[in-house]
Amino acid sequence: MDFTPLQILWYFLIFLLIAGYFILDGFDLGVGVLSPFVAKNDEEKRICRAAIGPVWDGNEVWLLTAGGALFAAFAPAYATTFSGFYLAIMLVLFGLIVRVVGLEYAEHDKAWMKVWNVLFFAGSLFPALLTGVAVGNIYAGIPMDAAGNYIGIPLLGLVTPFTLLCGLLGMSMMLVSGASWLSVKAPLDSALYQRATKLRLPLQVVAGVLFLLVSAYAHFFINPSMAPELGFVRWAFVALFVILFVAATLLGNKPGKELLGFILHSASIFCLVFLLATSMFPNLVVASPDSIGPTLSIANSIAHETTLFWMTLITAVGVPIVLGYHVFVYRLFRGRIALDELKESGY
Repeated sequence: MDFTPLQILWYFLIFLLIAGYFILDGFDLGVGVLSPFVAKNDEEKRICRAAIGPVWDGNEVWLLTAGGALFAAFAPAYATTFSGFYLAIMLVLFGLIVRVVGLEYAEHDKAWMKVWNVLFFAGSLFPALLTGVAVGNIYAGIPMDAAGNYIGIPLLGLVTPFTLLCGLLGMSMMLVSGASWLSVKAPLDSALYQRATKLRLPLQVVAGVLFLLVSAYAHFFINPSMAPELGFVRWAFVALFVILFVAATLLGNKPGKELLGFILHSASIFCLVFLLATSMFPNLVVASPDSIGPTLSIANSIAHETTLFWMTLITAVGVPIVLGYHVFVYRLFRGRIALDELKESGY
């Protein structure tokens, strides 16, 4: 591999930021999508909102950071994805906006409560589904012209059987995260806790089946070129994903092990994202066979070494601060939600 250490570092740092978003905002989105199905009255819907209310804004920082890092380190890949996936990205952003509107306005305008609940659900559903569809496209390949611009049909051209499977896989993993988080935060004696706990296992089965389908489809129909140097690493991430996913399914569904199940499932998501990273390396956006332009990789997309150096220094300072913030907030709001505290929560 003829790449400098900084180039390799920033390739995997982009995926680390994506993994951070997938894990943290993933359970927020999962709670939003599940809320109409597990919360049957206003009190239970308030618990759903209160479960993510103190942390959702900090969790979204990872998405913004990933976009900014991609722009600074791999500008051509940023330009291709953000222009080619423009409509999909706008739907994701509109979804995130209306989700917050539904989340924040629910306690302040009860006359429109049904509208806020719908916005909370729909604003969680679209980002949860479309992010996986986008990832499926950059892995399977998109048609590009000589300048590296996407030349397919906007939005609808991005939806294929494989990318839809990827979207469903991503959403199912988020739904498991959401159910796991609700089982951690909901009062033990509540019907909401019982529903979230019972729903977790079927969702894990669905996610496991979708992972097998995506893996089989990628192997037999897409068969992308992979760096042979990372063959062992890829198999290691496959093994770790399976072990952690099965452990989360077997151990996390036991009474009193809800937090362990959430942590194990989050760790499996991390392995899934890095399985993607090692499978794509050194590519960032794959060109489909009918493309005029080349695949965007580290070689033709990376920023100058000086830029990477200063980005690394900034990251070394900034990331510990962000992680410290997360530790502080999650410790501050740890524990289950008490029903008598709902009036003071603002959700």
